[in-house]
Amino acid sequence: MPIENIAELEAKHCVPCEGGVPRLSPAEVEAHVGGLPGWRLTDDGQRIYKDWIVRNFMAGIEFFEKVAELAEREGHHPDLHLVGYRNVRIELWTHAIGGLSENDFILAAKIDRLSVRLKKA
Repeated sequence: MPIENIAELEAKHCVPCEGGVPRLSPAEVEAHVGGLPGWRLTDDGQRIYKDWIVRNFMAGIEFFEKVAELAEREGHHPDLHLVGYRNVRIELWTHAIGGLSENDFILAAKIDRLSVRLKKA
């Protein structure tokens, strides 16, 4: 997916999925991941994730609150991890199909628009 298509993903909304939706093909997944800076594919190819190092514990919690509000609006919920008080990881996958759907990339693009207080250099 070319970088200019990030705006197209951001303009879409997640579609409710209770199964029955096919997983994206490996080629589709690779194309989508390539267009979202910082997002990576897990070794098994079933999830995408991104890591941040936030300023402090509360910055991580504040970021998670923003992600939670977005996830509720979109009806698509990521796995949120906060380790070592400021190492944040967000994992996305479509639980109902056990793999990746367009919803995961829509939410990833929207998460990237959220503000996050990062660790000072």
